[in-house]
Amino acid sequence: MSSSFSPNKPIPKVLRKQVVWKELYFYQKSEVLYHMTFVFCKRFLPAHGDRTVDQMVQAARSGKQNIVEGSADGVTSTEMQLKLLNVARASIQELQEDFKDYLHTRFGTIWQTGHPRYDGMLTFCRCHNAMDDYQPFFERWTDEEMANIGYTLCRMTDKMMSTYIEGLETQFVQEGGIKERMYAARTGYRQEQDARLIALEAENIRLKAEIERLKRELGRDEIR
Repeated sequence: MSSSFSPNKPIPKVLRKQVVWKELYFYQKSEVLYHMTFVFCKRFLPAHGDRTVDQMVQAARSGKQNIVEGSADGVTSTEMQLKLLNVARASIQELQEDFKDYLHTRFGTIWQTGHPRYDGMLTFCRCHNAMDDYQPFFERWTDEEMANIGYTLCRMTDKMMSTYIEGLETQFVQEGGIKERMYAARTGYRQEQDARLIALEAENIRLKAEIERLKRELGRDEIR
């Protein structure tokens, strides 16, 4: 009887360690986007009669909240985590399109390579993730500045999430979902018990042999 179980190999865990979503840069940027979008709509869009306001705020909120929910669900289900993160990504893409549409319909300019403000904006958005870095500007930026910052943050967040999701997909292919982890954990436990039983049987055989040896030595001493 043999076992491939190694006593030094830990039994696989069923539940994954939860991701600290507040530390994810794309979550931090999504939080900035939500608050910035709320202020943007309040400052530059009609308070009533424009569905764009609700759509933009809801898209920004959906992006942020689904990252949180997906990270929590990832403890048990990578499949659900992937689904919710893709929902979040779709919401961020929708918000990106809204900022672009605002600039187009108001004859604003989308800052791209060659625009005098583009490089500075790009560096700022790349280097800053926290709300405190952006909030002081919420009431100072013009609508064109704010829309371009929002548009750029959406693009960056989408790219970061795409890379993160690809990593989760690779992990899922390699390790499987919760059913596979439960099976691996049960199998690992059984292998551990089998390995212990084998070790006990071997120790029992050794002890019996030692007892027989001692008996023979005692018998020789009595003859002398």
